[in-house]
Amino acid sequence: MELAEADAPIGRGCMMARVTHVHTIDEVARRIGENLELIEIVSANPDNIDYGEMIWVDDGTDEGIKTFTDRGIECLQELLADIRTWEGGIREFLRDEQCDPKVIESIMADEKSC
Repeated sequence: MELAEADAPIGRGCMMARVTHVHTIDEVARRIGENLELIEIVSANPDNIDYGEMIWVDDGTDEGIKTFTDRGIECLQELLADIRTWEGGIREFLRDEQCDPKVIESIMADEKSC
Protein backbone atom coordinates (compact mmCIF):
# COMPACT_ATOMS: atom_id res chain seq x y z
CA MET A 1 0.00 0.00 0.00
CA GLU A 2 1.30 3.43 -0.94
CA LEU A 3 0.64 6.51 1.09
CA ALA A 4 -0.34 9.62 -0.82
CA GLU A 5 1.29 12.91 0.09
CA ALA A 6 -0.90 15.13 2.19
CA ASP A 7 -2.06 18.32 0.49
CA ALA A 8 -0.83 21.62 1.86
CA PRO A 9 -3.27 23.09 4.37
CA ILE A 10 -5.71 25.55 2.84
CA GLY A 11 -4.56 29.12 3.25
CA ARG A 12 -0.90 28.36 3.73
CA GLY A 13 1.23 29.28 0.78
CA CYS A 14 -1.85 30.29 -1.23
CA MET A 15 -2.19 33.79 -2.57
CA MET A 16 -5.60 35.39 -2.39
CA ALA A 17 -6.58 38.64 -4.00
CA ARG A 18 -7.28 41.44 -1.57
CA VAL A 19 -9.09 44.70 -2.13
CA THR A 20 -6.62 47.54 -1.74
CA HIS A 21 -8.65 50.40 -3.19
CA VAL A 22 -12.24 51.52 -2.67
CA HIS A 23 -14.30 54.51 -3.83
CA THR A 24 -16.57 56.58 -1.58
CA ILE A 25 -20.24 56.66 -2.47
CA ASP A 26 -19.96 60.37 -3.38
CA GLU A 27 -17.11 59.63 -5.78
CA VAL A 28 -19.02 56.71 -7.31
CA ALA A 29 -22.02 58.96 -8.02
CA ARG A 30 -19.78 61.55 -9.66
CA ARG A 31 -17.74 59.02 -11.60
CA ILE A 32 -20.70 57.15 -13.10
CA GLY A 33 -22.95 60.19 -13.44
CA GLU A 34 -25.75 58.96 -11.21
CA ASN A 35 -27.84 60.74 -8.60
CA LEU A 36 -26.27 60.27 -5.15
CA GLU A 37 -29.67 59.78 -3.49
CA LEU A 38 -30.49 57.03 -5.98
CA ILE A 39 -27.23 55.24 -5.24
CA GLU A 40 -27.86 55.57 -1.50
CA ILE A 41 -31.33 54.04 -1.89
CA VAL A 42 -30.13 51.19 -4.10
CA SER A 43 -27.21 50.40 -1.81
CA ALA A 44 -29.35 50.55 1.35
CA ASN A 45 -30.20 46.92 0.57
CA PRO A 46 -26.88 45.06 0.70
CA ASP A 47 -28.40 42.24 -1.37
CA ASN A 48 -28.32 44.61 -4.38
CA ILE A 49 -24.50 44.53 -4.52
CA ASP A 50 -22.31 41.42 -4.62
CA TYR A 51 -21.14 40.39 -1.15
CA GLY A 52 -17.89 42.09 -0.15
CA GLU A 53 -18.04 44.68 -2.94
CA MET A 54 -19.65 47.35 -0.76
CA ILE A 55 -17.64 48.19 2.35
CA TRP A 56 -18.64 50.34 5.31
CA VAL A 57 -15.77 52.46 6.63
CA ASP A 58 -15.86 53.62 10.23
CA ASP A 59 -14.88 57.28 10.31
CA GLY A 60 -15.87 57.90 13.93
CA THR A 61 -19.37 59.11 13.10
CA ASP A 62 -22.60 57.15 13.54
CA GLU A 63 -23.09 57.06 9.76
CA GLY A 64 -19.61 56.08 8.61
CA ILE A 65 -18.81 56.07 4.90
CA LYS A 66 -20.13 53.60 2.36
CA THR A 67 -17.52 52.61 -0.20
CA PHE A 68 -17.43 50.36 -3.25
CA THR A 69 -14.78 48.23 -4.87
CA ASP A 70 -14.38 48.43 -8.66
CA ARG A 71 -16.58 45.33 -8.93
CA GLY A 72 -19.10 46.95 -6.59
CA ILE A 73 -19.37 49.88 -8.99
CA GLU A 74 -19.96 47.45 -11.86
CA CYS A 75 -22.70 45.69 -9.84
CA LEU A 76 -24.35 49.03 -9.15
CA GLN A 77 -24.24 50.04 -12.82
CA GLU A 78 -25.59 46.65 -13.94
CA LEU A 79 -28.47 46.84 -11.46
CA LEU A 80 -29.39 50.41 -12.44
CA ALA A 81 -29.32 49.47 -16.13
CA ASP A 82 -31.54 46.50 -15.37
CA ILE A 83 -33.99 48.57 -13.30
CA ARG A 84 -34.32 51.04 -16.18
CA THR A 85 -35.64 48.20 -18.37
CA TRP A 86 -38.41 47.29 -15.92
CA GLU A 87 -41.95 48.50 -16.46
CA GLY A 88 -42.03 51.80 -14.58
CA GLY A 89 -38.23 51.80 -14.32
CA ILE A 90 -36.53 53.90 -11.68
CA ARG A 91 -39.78 55.55 -10.56
CA GLU A 92 -41.42 52.20 -9.82
CA PHE A 93 -38.30 50.93 -8.04
CA LEU A 94 -38.34 54.01 -5.80
CA ARG A 95 -42.04 53.55 -5.08
CA ASP A 96 -41.41 49.91 -4.18
CA GLU A 97 -38.67 51.11 -1.79
CA GLN A 98 -41.30 53.42 -0.22
CA CYS A 99 -39.30 56.56 -0.88
CA ASP A 100 -40.65 59.98 -0.05
CA PRO A 101 -42.49 61.43 -3.09
CA LYS A 102 -40.25 64.54 -3.00
CA VAL A 103 -37.14 62.33 -3.19
CA ILE A 104 -38.67 60.41 -6.10
CA GLU A 105 -39.39 63.63 -7.99
CA SER A 106 -35.88 64.95 -7.33
CA ILE A 107 -34.32 61.75 -8.65
CA MET A 108 -36.67 61.63 -11.62
CA ALA A 109 -35.73 65.22 -12.53
CA ASP A 110 -32.11 64.03 -12.78
CA GLU A 111 -33.23 61.04 -14.87
CA LYS A 112 -34.87 63.34 -17.40
CA SER A 113 -31.77 65.52 -17.71
CA CYS A 114 -29.56 62.56 -18.63
